[in-house]
Amino acid sequence: MTGNGEFAMTTAIRIDVLSDPVCPWCAIGLAAMEMAIQRLANEVAIELNFEPFELNPDMPAGGQNAIEHIMQKYGSSADEIARSQASIRAHGRDVGFYFDLEKRTHFFNTFDAHRLMYWAKSKGLQRRLAHTLFSAYFINGKDISDHATLAELASEVGLPAEQARTVLASEQFASEVREREHYFTRRGVHAVPALIVDGRQLITGAQSADYFEQAFRQIAAQPDR
Repeated sequence: MTGNGEFAMTTAIRIDVLSDPVCPWCAIGLAAMEMAIQRLANEVAIELNFEPFELNPDMPAGGQNAIEHIMQKYGSSADEIARSQASIRAHGRDVGFYFDLEKRTHFFNTFDAHRLMYWAKSKGLQRRLAHTLFSAYFINGKDISDHATLAELASEVGLPAEQARTVLASEQFASEVREREHYFTRRGVHAVPALIVDGRQLITGAQSADYFEQAFRQIAAQPDR
């Protein structure tokens, strides 16, 4: 409320969130971003839209052992992996996300999870499903490539389980997800988390809540929006 008793008007911005359910920094970045959004609730109206990005599009059925995958993909040693996991846990605690990486035994293919996310958008349940996928994978160690698991997670957020099974058993939304993935990679997005604000400003990495708050406030205040 302003000094004259009138309510201050909020500015609206749209944020396209590119992430993958098997990316720990995406979970951290989302939690930090939501802290910033809460702080700005009376100043900036923020619309979140989740877009697909696959860290491992060629991951086979059954996935790959997590430690083996990290060593193979990044050339990390066991000590480096241990330090990285400690950093992930610490950053997660800072934003209220508590990783149980002992349960996260494998990396999985996430294409079908992204198809569910695409469907969830039409139902207004994308954000809830994003949180549920992160928790299922990083806290409970679930196989989020498994159709039965995905249907169960869809049901938890309010999506019809039977319809979820139908979607997963088909190729529904496959072409749409691939098109969205190609759209953003063609525009130079090759790592996640990544945010695109109002279709023109890119923010990369799992930044702090303070950083996101300042960035969103500055963007909302730009006169040429």
